[in-house]
Amino acid sequence: MAEKKVLLDVKNLVKYYPVRAGILQRVVAQVKAVDDISFHIYEGESFGLVGESGCGKSTAGQTLLRLVPHTGGEVHFNGENIFDLERSDMKEMRRQMQIIFQDPFASLNPRMTIGESIGEGLRVHTNQTPQQRLDFAIQMLERVGLRADHTARYPHEFSGGQRQRIGIARALAVNPKFIVCDEPVSALDVSIQAQVLKILKELQSDFQLTYLFIAHNLSVVEHFCDRIAVMYLGKIVEMSTREELFSNPLHPYTQALMSTIPVPNPRKKKKRIILKGDVPSPLNPPTGCRFHTRCPIAFDKCRVEEPPFKDYGDGHFSACWHIEDGGEGASKLTPERIAEVQSGNI
Repeated sequence: MAEKKVLLDVKNLVKYYPVRAGILQRVVAQVKAVDDISFHIYEGESFGLVGESGCGKSTAGQTLLRLVPHTGGEVHFNGENIFDLERSDMKEMRRQMQIIFQDPFASLNPRMTIGESIGEGLRVHTNQTPQQRLDFAIQMLERVGLRADHTARYPHEFSGGQRQRIGIARALAVNPKFIVCDEPVSALDVSIQAQVLKILKELQSDFQLTYLFIAHNLSVVEHFCDRIAVMYLGKIVEMSTREELFSNPLHPYTQALMSTIPVPNPRKKKKRIILKGDVPSPLNPPTGCRFHTRCPIAFDKCRVEEPPFKDYGDGHFSACWHIEDGGEGASKLTPERIAEVQSGNI
């Protein structure tokens, strides 16, 4: 079997937002939105990035595209560190790296027709005439299930699902290799979600696309992605293939997330793992393991030392002291096990 080619390699990516105060607006603190994360995406792969709202998923996606300036780290696309590229070189790189935004209405210019919006990328990156751009926009719209006459309409004339299809067509217009899908179906009805996901899969096959799929809906990610990374408070706490992650989640946070997935059987009851407390502020994250303030099986070492992010076999990475300090922590986290750990009976 041929070795897979790494298209995108993210190394120690950091994005902090400064907090300023006082008359001189000095920096007094840093919001640690993304704090030293590393992963790679193979060519033709759908890589999922999941976690609660505010964990840094969307910030990571926008930072690796250089839509927002990075604080530290490297992002290599096809072997080139895009953070080192000059403006002229970055313009060509942007043609290969596109994004589908979460809010399809806010991402479209209300004063531009749909044909103009889709053709805008072609205007910047090619020498096509206005008529050629319009003809190409029609082709893209028909490819995502819309009609040619839609090019003359404005964003407010479409439904949410139609606007998201327009966003997909706009991202495809410049023939990219890599697309960041920033929660592309979270604002859509369930039936429309299935249609949009089907379109994305078909386009991936037809155009040999590579996706970074950002979401918080685990059911969608299980259906769509090949490998998945789980983020919590700016850190990746677990990463594995889809099959391995859903059959054998190692990290307590991942296991708690898995327990919230509804079972499509009204006769089967599922016990949820309820996490107590709120997510800490990224302005002042906890020491040690960032999940320890909500983890039901945390012990003293978790509060002091940050666990290593290690491969525990077959590319299944996790960062948890329970796994590191003895195989007992790798067993499934259940309400019964939580009670045993808290009572000291294990």
